[in-house]
Amino acid sequence: MRHILFVLMVIGLLFSACQGQKSGDTEEGETADSTQQADTTAMTLDEEVAAEDSPMPKAADEMFDDFIFNFAANKKLQSSRIKFPLKVQRGDEVSYTKRGQWQMEYFFMKQDSYTLLFNSEREMQHVKEATDIEHAIVEKIYLKGKAVKQYVFDRVNGLWMLQEIIHMPMSESHNASFLEFYEQFASDPDFQQKHLMESVKFVGPDPDDDFSQMEGVITPDTWEAFAPELPSGMIFNIVYGVPQKETGRKIFVLRGIANGLELELTFKHEGGVWKLEKMTT
Repeated sequence: MRHILFVLMVIGLLFSACQGQKSGDTEEGETADSTQQADTTAMTLDEEVAAEDSPMPKAADEMFDDFIFNFAANKKLQSSRIKFPLKVQRGDEVSYTKRGQWQMEYFFMKQDSYTLLFNSEREMQHVKEATDIEHAIVEKIYLKGKAVKQYVFDRVNGLWMLQEIIHMPMSESHNASFLEFYEQFASDPDFQQKHLMESVKFVGPDPDDDFSQMEGVITPDTWEAFAPELPSGMIFNIVYGVPQKETGRKIFVLRGIANGLELELTFKHEGGVWKLEKMTT
């Protein structure tokens, strides 16, 4: 019981961060971007000023994760790393945004956490170490509006550059099947309980040993005690390289920005439906 209480405390601390990801409606039925809400900022005004005055380390262009955090925090850098006029595509319609029309895009920097989707643990591990990625897409996924906004980056002459923005319906996403499922899984407790494996493997920190993990099993009848609070309005994803087709597994990652906490939910597509098979904290 002491171990279970500790695990619940860890989950609670991490997912109190999710409150900042829920928001109202905005243009074209999309869910409003909580990064624009000043009262939920993770960065203070002083931190923003300091970030904008700090040059980006040259090494940050090697790893896209390092670059995107600098890009989202540094206004001067952001402006210099966009190919203007910036192409914006909505279906067959194409428009262009001029430099003077651009508004600072903070992505997830004013939240406490962000989300990622992977097809396998191998893919998840690869992007942590890879320096040979030349193409990446940051996605804002508006679950209730069923729309995706893609920010497409390429590394040009060693420097990451935002090349275009693409708006698309969620049904055209390479993660379409899972996203349709996740929208309901994140917001409906009854739906959650019906989409669990008979036993969900649990892996978490051992409160008695800082260097070890404990393993256990969560059953549907005990799920309510373990169920984390998940973002259900707008979520993020980063596609590293060329988007891959959906597979029979999906790893949903909720990663803390400043606290180092992370939650991984592994889902399996079986019998035509997605089900949760593993939770790792």
